[in-house]
Amino acid sequence: MIVQKNRTQLIKRWAIAIALILLFGWAFSGVPLTGVKDTAGEVFGAIVKGLVHPDWSYVYTGDGEDLLSALLETLAIAFLGTFISAFLAVPIAFIAAKTSKKFISVHSGLAKFFLTFIRVFPQIVLAIMFTKAVGPGAYAGVLALAVHSIGMMGKLFSEGIENVDKGANEGIKAAGGSKLAMLSVATFPEVLPEFINYTLYRFEIAVRSAAILGIVGAGGIGAPLIFALSARAWSRVGIILIGIVVMVTIIDLISGQIRKKLI
Repeated sequence: MIVQKNRTQLIKRWAIAIALILLFGWAFSGVPLTGVKDTAGEVFGAIVKGLVHPDWSYVYTGDGEDLLSALLETLAIAFLGTFISAFLAVPIAFIAAKTSKKFISVHSGLAKFFLTFIRVFPQIVLAIMFTKAVGPGAYAGVLALAVHSIGMMGKLFSEGIENVDKGANEGIKAAGGSKLAMLSVATFPEVLPEFINYTLYRFEIAVRSAAILGIVGAGGIGAPLIFALSARAWSRVGIILIGIVVMVTIIDLISGQIRKKLI
């Protein structure tokens, strides 16, 4: 019996190992490896030189076209996109949350499908679509971040609602309380810290995303970054990357401290 069990485990391990080898082989076969260009060393050296000797004069020029102005616009895009998505995701999450473990109601299923459908579109695609619809600029970036974040935060919010302890709700119901009382007294106060935690985490992600969406014309630091890369102005690229790193690091530290107080 023990020998048979050991043999079965051995077969499973070999089967998993072979499956992984085949998976890696398929993945590498689908990616053409063209090698390294002859000018790669020269380009890499120029990039490193630009990063080591950044263009400090670009930090602030006073004309609104400097690094600080672009970083502040990026931060504003991330903040507005996250705030709008969090505000809209809350009611959708309550609709999507399952009220019973036995089945999924029609409105819950439709809301979950809506949240899944939104998450299908990458942020960069949404940014391109909104730049065509409303024109290039920060407004398109806000809309792209807001729409994409609704799908993710709505999913997280609905899961948080589903995991709420039902004891308090049952107690209010037994005392003759209404559904509104259960929502306002029991459910919402319990999930609010979790909602804020998810929102702060999403804001951190939005700051990074907003720094990239400008590449397709959605405002923020991405536009001067792609212009500097196209012009091979590596010193300008260096100072922009330093600015992004500093901004993201500060946001992460502040957000992390706030989340620690909420947990």
